Amino acid sequence: QVQLVESGGGLVQGGGSLRLSCAASERAYRGYGMGWSRQAPGKEREFVASINWSGTKTQYGDSVKGRFTISKDNAANTAYLQMDRLRPEDTAVYYCAVDPIYGKEWSSGVSWGRGTQVTVSS
Repeated sequence: QVQLVESGGGLVQGGGSLRLSCAASERAYRGYGMGWSRQAPGKEREFVASINWSGTKTQYGDSVKGRFTISKDNAANTAYLQMDRLRPEDTAVYYCAVDPIYGKEWSSGVSWGRGTQVTVSS
């Protein structure tokens, strides 16, 4: 099973930036899509962004489009989420995902990381 380790979360003031990283433990996910979803207290998990294996296609949730950018480094088995112009409503636990099917919805084959907390102050 693929092990995913997220990093880069923390506390930032509104309008600031953070960069999340997601490192996969092995190359078994070759050909998979990667991305993030997030979950705020009392809310359902929400799709944030995804990227296909080659890095040529990306998808974003409506609430982050134009502010967040997803990218990946296949040589390092790592995906990145650059988050700019952060808002208090972006506060959530961000979960990295690896999925054999690339898209805007995660399939039943998705694997999740443990999550990293992002807190945006007003």
